[in-house]
Amino acid sequence: VQLQASGGGLVQAGGSLRLSCTASGRTFRMLGWFRQAPGKEREFVAAIIRIGGATYYADSVKGRFTISRDNAKNTVYLQMNSLKPEDTAVYYCAAPSRITTREREVDYWGQGTLVTVSS
Repeated sequence: VQLQASGGGLVQAGGSLRLSCTASGRTFRMLGWFRQAPGKEREFVAAIIRIGGATYYADSVKGRFTISRDNAKNTVYLQMNSLKPEDTAVYYCAAPSRITTREREVDYWGQGTLVTVSS
């Protein structure tokens, strides 16, 4: 199983970025994103259910981030708008074996992609 994430970069506050994560090796009921800012613990950002498309968001990103998926490509996307300096973090694609937003219940992680938002 491999999770390949891409799309990070440097953007000014108020700008947008889109992250992508493609899973290979198997399909998952849920795919999502976590992030880890410098000096902080990793935290949940967003997740989406493969069948039905139900979504989950952290309060800090609701209304600004949108998660979506392409089941045919086994890929999940995170559209990040109105970015703030506090969104600066390494973003990790995550694949739990069951529906959960808890970090400790994630079975597979992507390699992480850095998002830097300048003020």
